[in-house]
Amino acid sequence: MACFLVPTAGAVAAGVASKVAKKNEQYERKEESTNQIQAIPVSRKLSWLVKMLIGGAVLLAFEHVWHGEVVPFFPFLTAMEDPSSMAEMFHEMATVGITMTGIILVVWIGMLVVVSAMEKKLLKAKAN
Repeated sequence: MACFLVPTAGAVAAGVASKVAKKNEQYERKEESTNQIQAIPVSRKLSWLVKMLIGGAVLLAFEHVWHGEVVPFFPFLTAMEDPSSMAEMFHEMATVGITMTGIILVVWIGMLVVVSAMEKKLLKAKAN
């Protein structure tokens, strides 16, 4: 019923971290030649995570809209109308929402491993 709020909260947190990292990168940026191979900045990697988390949240929200669990009038979530169904909502957030967020994080970490390997390969080829 509200499991999409978990990846949404993660996207907000990752978005803030991305903005902070981008601001720090601007201060640390030095004059670099255009033909030098540069690592992908942390802010860009975090922006990938933000986009993936937003995609997961949209997917979960669409499923709940499809089943009529999210409505366009207050309180927006049908589980909020009855206090007894709020426990079910929190259980779903703890299971489905955290699972979706965890899967997205695992895929993102896998992406970082692949990108890191590719960067090392390019740097090694450039050195030779």
